[in-house]
Amino acid sequence: MDIETLKAKAREYGVVGAGGAGFPSYAKMTDQADTVILNCVECEPLLKLHRQLLAAHPQEIIGMLEEVRKTFGAAEAVVGIKSEYASTIRALKPVLADFPKVRMEEVTPAYPMGDEVVLIYEATGRIVRPGGLPLEEKVVVYNVETMYNLYRAVHEDKPVTDKLVSIVGEIDRPMTLRIPLGMAAEEAVALAGKPTVTDYAYLFGGPMMGKTGPGSTVVTKTTNAIILLPKGHELIRKMDKNLEVERRRASSACCQCRTCTDLCSRHLLGHPIEPHRIMRAVANQDVSDLSVFTNAAYCSGCGICEKYACPQGLSPKSIIQEFKAGLRKAGVKAEPYEKESVVAADREMKKVPVHRLRDRLGLREYDKEAPLDDLAREGNEVRIPLSQHIGAPAKAVVKTGEKVLKGQMIGRAADGLSVSIHSSISGTVEAVTEREIVIKR
Repeated sequence: MDIETLKAKAREYGVVGAGGAGFPSYAKMTDQADTVILNCVECEPLLKLHRQLLAAHPQEIIGMLEEVRKTFGAAEAVVGIKSEYASTIRALKPVLADFPKVRMEEVTPAYPMGDEVVLIYEATGRIVRPGGLPLEEKVVVYNVETMYNLYRAVHEDKPVTDKLVSIVGEIDRPMTLRIPLGMAAEEAVALAGKPTVTDYAYLFGGPMMGKTGPGSTVVTKTTNAIILLPKGHELIRKMDKNLEVERRRASSACCQCRTCTDLCSRHLLGHPIEPHRIMRAVANQDVSDLSVFTNAAYCSGCGICEKYACPQGLSPKSIIQEFKAGLRKAGVKAEPYEKESVVAADREMKKVPVHRLRDRLGLREYDKEAPLDDLAREGNEVRIPLSQHIGAPAKAVVKTGEKVLKGQMIGRAADGLSVSIHSSISGTVEAVTEREIVIKR
């Protein structure tokens, strides 16, 4: 298969990054890469779906990885996986024996190892410059579920209509389920089991980079987890904080210990992001050095500075994200940094162990088995967003009252960076807006 055919398939069938920001997968396809990395690092605590999926479908996923490598003309493919994923590694080894151009790189179980910039360095020794793209280092990264979705598109003619979601936390049966796109979180949770507390909050994504939201929030192509936690849990309280209060706390309590910067994963790779300097500038209302603020654009948002490093419990990441939003609003882009990045000599000693992070977040009791049930679930009503990816929203191609089938295209990829959207159930279109399409069985 040539690259253009693969691109067209991925675009039409709606394959995007299954987690993170949902970057359209076709836009990464190129003949300029010499390495393709499969990300099976599962960056955050409690997330399990990628290792589970790879263990369940190693032949299909590694076979597709090899096909992508050949299509790109890349020299090798690398499976980046945490060394502690013993069962997945056992499932992989006999499959990899049939693919000499695919190797496995076992990485330290540290956070945020799943950040593609960090994983690229661990797997290849190459440093993606601040503000730069992995392709500058001739590398393309896909995560496990994205590669599996690509396999289903190419070999089974199946568009993306569902999402694997780890449903964990305060629930009697933690599980990883295949949920229809557009299903409300409260309905998805009911498919797994019953909440074990009455007053709980929904956390979407991981405990470090995820967000809270109501039970009506729908599952999209980037929903990796639904975590139920008591509303009084420290993690939930921190996520729902008042930023104005946090800025005042920075002014009164930041002691400039530098721990936030010393443990920053991007700073350790030589990127010019220094949270302690931003906190100092905020505390003193000092704008004499604007680079302190513009360098905020290089922050990955991993949250180590805020949820692990700071001994005062301050909020460097939230303040940095506020600056980043301001820069975007003002049209200021993160320009690629031209100075050479130098990896910190003590980087290995400053990696954050995932088990220690889990305990610091108060999540030890929730780190339980969440078995994978790969059977596609059904829903009675779905609200499918036309934008579940970076780029332009898809354009609706159905009308109210129209009958649709599961897998049918309901939104066509727009001009520019975009992918198509497909119905996750069979039923009747109840409503079509600029934002979403509502379908009832």
